[in-house]
Amino acid sequence: MPRIQLLNPRLANQIAAGEVVERPASVIKELLENSLDAGATRVDIDVEQGGVKLLRVRDDGCGIVEGDLPLALSRHATSKIMDLDDLERVATLGFRGEALASVASVSRLLLTSCSEAADQAWQVETEGRDMNPRVQPAAHPRGTTVEVRDLFFNTPARRKFLRTEKTEFGHLEEVVKRLALSRFDVAFNLRHNGRSVLSLRPAHTEQEARRRVASICGPAFVEQSVTIDQERSGLRLWGWVGLPTFSRSQADLQYFCVNGRMIRDKLVAHAVRQAYRDVLFNGRHPTFVLFLEVDPAVVDVNVHPTKHEVRFRDGRMVHDFLFSTLYRALADQRPDSQGGAADDPAGAEGLQSTPMPAASGLSAGVFSGQTHMPLNEPAAAWSVSPAAVERPSPQALAGATQAYAGLYGDSATPAPPQMPPAGEAGEVPPLGYALAQLHGVFILAENADGLVVVDMHAAHERITYERLKQAMELEGLRSQPLLVPESMAVSQRQADCAEEHAAWFARLGFALQRMGPETLAIREIPALLRQADAAQLVQDVLADLMEFGTSDRIEAHRNELLATMACHGSVRANRRLTLAEMNGLLRDMEQTERSGQCNHGRPTWTRMSMGELDKLFLRGR
Repeated sequence: MPRIQLLNPRLANQIAAGEVVERPASVIKELLENSLDAGATRVDIDVEQGGVKLLRVRDDGCGIVEGDLPLALSRHATSKIMDLDDLERVATLGFRGEALASVASVSRLLLTSCSEAADQAWQVETEGRDMNPRVQPAAHPRGTTVEVRDLFFNTPARRKFLRTEKTEFGHLEEVVKRLALSRFDVAFNLRHNGRSVLSLRPAHTEQEARRRVASICGPAFVEQSVTIDQERSGLRLWGWVGLPTFSRSQADLQYFCVNGRMIRDKLVAHAVRQAYRDVLFNGRHPTFVLFLEVDPAVVDVNVHPTKHEVRFRDGRMVHDFLFSTLYRALADQRPDSQGGAADDPAGAEGLQSTPMPAASGLSAGVFSGQTHMPLNEPAAAWSVSPAAVERPSPQALAGATQAYAGLYGDSATPAPPQMPPAGEAGEVPPLGYALAQLHGVFILAENADGLVVVDMHAAHERITYERLKQAMELEGLRSQPLLVPESMAVSQRQADCAEEHAAWFARLGFALQRMGPETLAIREIPALLRQADAAQLVQDVLADLMEFGTSDRIEAHRNELLATMACHGSVRANRRLTLAEMNGLLRDMEQTERSGQCNHGRPTWTRMSMGELDKLFLRGR
């Protein structure tokens, strides 16, 4: 076997470059992070041939003094951290001192800089790691310009793995967009082959920030998103969360920033996925631009070569904060707050909810001759007995949805449609008043802005589902003892985790007993989930607890059954409703969380304003 020996500096730098410099986008990321750390307020990026021929980044930051120019191209040379305490509280985007050395080892690099106190600029030039840095005077305003030419000229094997010019520039542009979203106060200008691609002015106000988000993510995202800003326990989360109806077929519009650093993190993705679980259509991905601010001491950014991942000291607290904030933001989006956002982009800017006077009569959904339909009552009136939920047959489901039982009987002939007098301005409810029923499927209603169309089954399904969930929360999950306890083999870590969270499992209806170092016995399971694979469910829950510190799989199984019950127990198509029934359904939608989507993520209502209707018929032209 060969003897152990030290690698020469050139080979060591090129090995390090393999971790840091994957493609031109990796280079531009490192250079832009250095510019932002230098306090730049304007960054100009010039790219040729997708970044392979030329990458030039110019900023107006603090600059580099003459004596530090050769050192800036050395490995493990940085001005951002000095000791271990600095490493544990990293407040800059860069800190390792490897980027410039790695880039210089696989390209022809020219760095020109003028510091704030200097009266002349200087530049340093290298060509791979075979040549020593050459320093000479130059003409340059305050700031720094880095030119990277002929990327991978001395490592042809690496160059073969690059994609087409269009693909490489697409990755590079995405990096610039991510950094532009993380720093609203900095101007970004991107040019490719002499053509301007991106020109973003500094954003110092909320309106300017929204304009930048719209230019990067598209106006439709800003129009169909919810603005959030919550702070708790030293954590602050703010930004924009897309409405469930504005979902994507792929996760290409998801930006999450921690202390100014764009990251992709499994814990964050899990929390977001949980928050959207009840409102997102199957196979769709949510959209968001979110910023998390935490104490740098409680987050470790030194866990990935490209710094795309972080590790939180208290991951469970961060997860719970993210989930609860997003969950509540989505739950609070009712028709009165969305202002037609379910389908109308113009209304998604966030119409303010106006106080409504106490409703009475028809506007309150009072049903004449149908007192057995207690609409608008709290969930405590709903009963979820084990007999009703263990066998989700149509008869049992109808018994579990007492509040809408009247929708399955014969109804009287609807009265002629009438729009109740509005009286003073602002008295018309957000979803308005029912006018008629279309083909036994849709409810047509008139509100102050125009026409509202409601999918009555989807809307009723969401109302029923939310009330069943509330009733279940009030009653809790009842346990059912197993005649023969089920034994399952687990690892020692999983068994320790089960013992540590025994009280948590008990609250969810599970009774687990440790029978040995790597054996658990399931003695009780939730009555609602008696048809589920208990052993597999416990395995999945333990895996979540060890990775994220929390799990919602039991709740997810419970909600899946309740959603099935709500679907079967909701009003069906071709059921003729009276005007009073229709208005009662509209009023319940206005009071129900997540009423904009059914249990499967489909939209429940949409709106057409008078302006849109006028355009259809060319009125006013």
